[in-house]
Amino acid sequence: MTKQSFAISAAVTVALMGGATVANADTLRLLTWGGYAPEDVVAKFEAETGHTVKVTKSNNEEMIAKLRATGGGGFDLAQPSQDRIAGPQEEFGIYKPMDMSKIDMSLFIPSMLEATKGNTTVGGDVYGVPHVWGTSGLVVDTANAGMVKDYTDLCGADVAGKVSYRLKRPTLIGFAFSMGLDPFAAYGDEAAYTDIMSQVEAKLIECKPGVKTYWGGGDELMGLLRSGEVVASMAWDTGGWKLNDDNADITFVAPAAGALGWVDTFVLPAKGKADDAAYAWINFVMQPEVAAMITAAAGNFTASDGAAEFADDALKAKYQASFPQEAIDNIKWYPPVPAGLEAIEGGVLDRVKAAN
Repeated sequence: MTKQSFAISAAVTVALMGGATVANADTLRLLTWGGYAPEDVVAKFEAETGHTVKVTKSNNEEMIAKLRATGGGGFDLAQPSQDRIAGPQEEFGIYKPMDMSKIDMSLFIPSMLEATKGNTTVGGDVYGVPHVWGTSGLVVDTANAGMVKDYTDLCGADVAGKVSYRLKRPTLIGFAFSMGLDPFAAYGDEAAYTDIMSQVEAKLIECKPGVKTYWGGGDELMGLLRSGEVVASMAWDTGGWKLNDDNADITFVAPAAGALGWVDTFVLPAKGKADDAAYAWINFVMQPEVAAMITAAAGNFTASDGAAEFADDALKAKYQASFPQEAIDNIKWYPPVPAGLEAIEGGVLDRVKAAN
């Protein structure tokens, strides 16, 4: 074969292969958090794989509600936290097992992958692998609320009328630990958990007069802290670090009772129709350099092994300032939520909200 005929043959082969790629390409319907699928990452993925991506931003409560409403339909890949997988799967059957042979496990931090696999195993099948991780704790204006070191310090007279937190389950969990209780240890005992939540309910109702507002979204909280209307709040670590860029006095503080650690995962909805595109996305975004792009957008680190070396130096410095080794060792990692537990919490949140 001549060089010219070889080149023509190769060109035809590439064209056919390219055509086949496009013909077999799927649209990935991704249900995820803000920042986890930034436009530059989506564009890079689409260009390299031929798949397209349709992103729907959500949160844990909405993800579970959407998948429950459709029996696991409407999306091909979702990203609930690891504690929202085993319970909802046992109760509602909204996910399908992962085919681990289709995931490049060498891309993951081994310990985090194994822990997440363990926490998302139901009936011997693995339902989730880790993606983004981080913590929630306190965001404090240290110049005006330096005395706030733990969750229950948000009830102090010195900051009355200038604190905020969400009426969501992290607040219940954080306050419980700050009160010397261990809600995670009571996960398997409904009566014990109900008792802990009753104590937390009473505390939150007692603290309610000092709350400026219960924040609902990150932008709202950012505005309250920037304006000085709020000087301390429960929030995610990235919120504190972003505010620190504008005001050196505001930063994330790991509470004395322990920051609450979470891992957002990848799961396959039960009725997803584009598994190949879903696995391609997982393997793509877990590459260290791509994972660093997601860290830059979301502010949180990922479970990608080696991605930290590509992360921004300023972000790494903030993390180290907020988390000395003792604070890291004290992180309370969310275990899987048993079926029915959130009904108990929902009742507590409703009664706190309704209290005068």
